[in-house]
Amino acid sequence: MQIFERYERQVALPEIGTEGQTRFMKSRVLVVGIGGLGCPASLYLTAAGIGTLGLVDNDIISLNNLQRQILYTETEVNQPKVLFAARRLRELNKNVHIEIHPYRLDKRNAIDLIKGYDIVVDGCDNFHTRYILSDACEKLGIPYVYGAINGFEGQVSVFNYGDSPRTYRELYPQEEELCGLNPEKNVIGVVAGTTACVQATEVLKIIAGFGEVLSGRLWVMDLRTMTSNIINF
Repeated sequence: MQIFERYERQVALPEIGTEGQTRFMKSRVLVVGIGGLGCPASLYLTAAGIGTLGLVDNDIISLNNLQRQILYTETEVNQPKVLFAARRLRELNKNVHIEIHPYRLDKRNAIDLIKGYDIVVDGCDNFHTRYILSDACEKLGIPYVYGAINGFEGQVSVFNYGDSPRTYRELYPQEEELCGLNPEKNVIGVVAGTTACVQATEVLKIIAGFGEVLSGRLWVMDLRTMTSNIINF
């Protein structure tokens, strides 16, 4: 089939093949937050041929976003992120259906928004939204691919997946303490790209059923030393 010619380099991998690619094209993935993590994760998922990609964000593009939020350009500053992210992704792959949700995910809308998708990708920049995501995904039984960055460091895990699913609350039980903090947002752009690529990889692993998913495990890395570790929890 001609459609598979586009993806021939990944279809040729025995871990994926035509069956895995077909699964990609039938899947529905929601990316919450189209910023430093959401932009590269969305690009790679779109390039891989995910069937439907949902984008959630109520923010506008600012000049200081451009250092790491690689879907946007200087001419789009002060414009809504989801509109221009969707346009760029549609230009990359017309076969992927892009759905936009130009509002903030909160406790009131989380369940209704998430329940139509197979997997949720965390592109958030605050603890409060992550707890909401974790609770909603746990209730719905939907895998939640978590990612976070700071400075030169990044981390990724997968919640609500596998025989012994874990949650964000189990990794970070101190909700009140964390939500009372103002997370430091200083970061080098490449750490966002590196972390988001790992998140996108976890999504593809879950869909196609290959490799060892980061369920119950936290992958952490530091680009200053080029070291990474996996912590079981």
